[in-house]
Amino acid sequence: MTRPSARHVLPEFTERTASGHRTMDPYSKLLQERIVLLGTRIDETSANDVMAQFMYLEHQAPDRDVSLYVNSPGGSFHAMSAIYDTLRYVTCDVETICLGRAEGTAALLLAAGTPGKRFVLPGARLVLRQPALTEPTQGRASDLAIRAEELARIRSRMEEMLVRHTGRTAEQVRSDIERDTVLDARAAVDHGLADRIVPGRRGAHPATGTR
Repeated sequence: MTRPSARHVLPEFTERTASGHRTMDPYSKLLQERIVLLGTRIDETSANDVMAQFMYLEHQAPDRDVSLYVNSPGGSFHAMSAIYDTLRYVTCDVETICLGRAEGTAALLLAAGTPGKRFVLPGARLVLRQPALTEPTQGRASDLAIRAEELARIRSRMEEMLVRHTGRTAEQVRSDIERDTVLDARAAVDHGLADRIVPGRRGAHPATGTR
């Protein structure tokens, strides 16, 4: 018998309720608390998961915040764009929190949270990088030119997003992503990717100050 990998085995816990007992997994419990976790590489599957949870939570309570916790190495720009558009489409404010890492496209999602509600934990690591081909490319010269044009379009779109959400100039953003820019929590705040560093949930909503 082939055992499933640990990644696909979710722990379960049982809660006592008024009507008896209820068994849940951690993700279901987080969803009850309006928390969405992006803890994998960003691809079509993870994007659809996050989008579905956003849409469900908006339908359930359109005026209540949703929290998006990010610990991701980044991934597909197109999959990230689907999450990004959904994040901006729903009526709920979206609080973003980086715990662990947010690299490449994941850093864009962190920055796209509702202003004043974008947080990083003290040990967070963020990386800004330009888009690149992930595998060797072959084909005719005209096909390669099309791929190059698409890559340039994606880079331009990434720069626009970063300018919009960080407040940095286009020149600064272009310099930031020309080579990998590795940022700790303080540098992420200084770059405008987050609003403040929080050591825990109680610190996420101070009475005053934005950074």
